[in-house]
Amino acid sequence: MIYCVEDDVSIRELIIYTLKMSGFEAVGLKDGSELFKQLEKEMPELIILDIMLPGEDGLAILKKLKADALLSHIPVIMATAKTSEFDRVTGLDMGADDYLSKPFGMMEMVSRVKAVLRRGKLSAANEMIGFAQVEIYRLKREVYVEGQLIDLTLKEYELLLSLVENKEIVMSRQQLLEKIWGSDYLGESRTIDVHVGTLRSKLGKYGKYIVTVHGVGYCLREKIDG
Repeated sequence: MIYCVEDDVSIRELIIYTLKMSGFEAVGLKDGSELFKQLEKEMPELIILDIMLPGEDGLAILKKLKADALLSHIPVIMATAKTSEFDRVTGLDMGADDYLSKPFGMMEMVSRVKAVLRRGKLSAANEMIGFAQVEIYRLKREVYVEGQLIDLTLKEYELLLSLVENKEIVMSRQQLLEKIWGSDYLGESRTIDVHVGTLRSKLGKYGKYIVTVHGVGYCLREKIDG
C-alpha cells in the first residue's frame, strides 16, 4: 500500500491511477490530517508527500513521522518545487528517502518508488537476525519469540546478539565479558553464566539453542536434536 498526500486533485488522481496501473495498491489523501487518520487504519509501504500542503506543510508532517517510533520506518518520497533546492536538502536531512521535483513524469515516479522499496527491503533484511523462531531487530533493539516481544535487559540483549552474530562459533566467557562489559570489567566470569541462565529462561524452549561448551564458554547452534 502506498499513500499519496497531495492537495491538487488532478495530480493526486493521476499519481494514484499510475500506481495502480503499475501493480501497487494506493490511496490518495489531501493533507496531513487525512494521512494520520489513515495511518491509524493501515500502515503503508511508502508515502509520497507533497511539501506545499494546506495546514501543516510536508516538512512538518515528515518531522512528525520520523519522531514517532511506530511510523519512522515508513519510507517517504518528498514532492518539491523544481526550483526549491532548500526544501529538497531539508527533506533529505530530516529523513526523507528520495524526492521528486515538480513537474515530474509518472514513469520517473514509478521508478523512484520501486527503487526506494527495494532499498527498504534490503535494509529490513540487514536489520533482522535470528534463529529458529527467535527474531532480533537490531535498529529497534527488540527480540521476538514466536512473534511475541520478550523483555530483555540491555546485557541480556547484547549477549544474545553476540551469540547469534557468531552462530556455530564457540565464544569463551572472557570474550563475551570483554565484548559486552568492556575490557576493563573487573567482575567474575560467573557473570556470563548468570546472564546465560536468565536469557535461556526468557527464550523458553529456544533457550536450548545456547549450548554450554564445558571449560570454554557458549555457542549458539542453528540446529538442536530433539
